[in-house]
Amino acid sequence: MKKIGIVGGIGPESTLMYYRDIVAHAHARSGDDQYPEVVIESVNMTKMLSYFLTGDFDSLADYLSAAIDTLARSGASFAALASNTPHLVFDTLQKRSAIPLISIVEKTADRAKELSLKHVLLTGTGFTMKASFFADVFARYGIGIVTPSPSEIEEIHNIIFPELENGIVRPEKRERFLEITRGQIASQNLDGIILGCTELPLIAGVDDFAVPVLDTAQIHIDSIVNEYFS
Repeated sequence: MKKIGIVGGIGPESTLMYYRDIVAHAHARSGDDQYPEVVIESVNMTKMLSYFLTGDFDSLADYLSAAIDTLARSGASFAALASNTPHLVFDTLQKRSAIPLISIVEKTADRAKELSLKHVLLTGTGFTMKASFFADVFARYGIGIVTPSPSEIEEIHNIIFPELENGIVRPEKRERFLEITRGQIASQNLDGIILGCTELPLIAGVDDFAVPVLDTAQIHIDSIVNEYFS
């Protein structure tokens, strides 16, 4: 079987979830006592965020490429970034990588197309919501991306950092997130929502909305397990 490579630490909570769910899903699917081999290269989230804050995306790509190279040298058959925001430099990473990479954005767009969605709300870190890498990929599928207002983007970002990234869940922040997102969906007549941060499932899920929810983390995890068995 293949060995799975994960670039983790971005953040720690999602890395734990990726490992737990990949192993559980693969074990259940194998139908026996087999467990997948998984190698994780955990990067320094603070260092990575400093590159985003300064707009130093060349250094970001260099840093993440080095992590992927470590996974390849460890015998990983393919790799994935356990986070949405670093996919801002995914194309560069893919070109440099010696092993295949599984894109959380492309797999989420595939799922949106399967559901025949046309206009969806993107949530995530401020970096993700302000950048175009989701919109660029979804446009190839004829799907429009809508983001919250600038002030709401800041609010959502501040819910994720430093709270959700450190596993801190506050009921009042969850309610505010739902208020913002439900309001956007209703006012703009959107037919789906993207949980575009791998920590957002800590405060929201499919039962919280009347439209389809694209949980990028679970979509990504399912795709990783599918690749493992392919």
